[in-house]
Amino acid sequence: MKSALCLLMIAAATPALAGGTGNHSHDELAIGAPGKAGKAKRTVNISMSETADGKMIFQPASFTAKEGETLRLKFYNKGETDHEFVMDKMEAILEHKAVMEKFPEMEHDDPNAIRLAPGKRGEIVWTFTKAGTFAFGCLIPGHYEAGMKGDIEVATK
Repeated sequence: MKSALCLLMIAAATPALAGGTGNHSHDELAIGAPGKAGKAKRTVNISMSETADGKMIFQPASFTAKEGETLRLKFYNKGETDHEFVMDKMEAILEHKAVMEKFPEMEHDDPNAIRLAPGKRGEIVWTFTKAGTFAFGCLIPGHYEAGMKGDIEVATK
């Protein structure tokens, strides 16, 4: 019974995590879609780390983009533990966070997310297709609550 419940919860959460929005593109989310590296005219460098007082942070904790803009987001985990970066609408971030709390070892390969071990680097090339306020966070249990979250403001063209 417990296994069936777990499978049901995973199946119910899968559409929110997989990024489908009902649009014709399976990769497009409310926040946008994977971009082409050649179209990225700007890079945002984002570090992930822990502080001496126990906080976990992204630096910067917010950034801006323009509707239709493709950015290269470059990540460096300066910390001593794994961290991840997931960006989406706030509601989707909170749904994903709740699933991660129940299944902390869950691995996912979403185009709007990256997980890095200590000392590792990575990148996401992303096109922000819609204006609005979006969110990002590290959804490894406890990290979001320790401060690993931020905002993305996408301005209209």
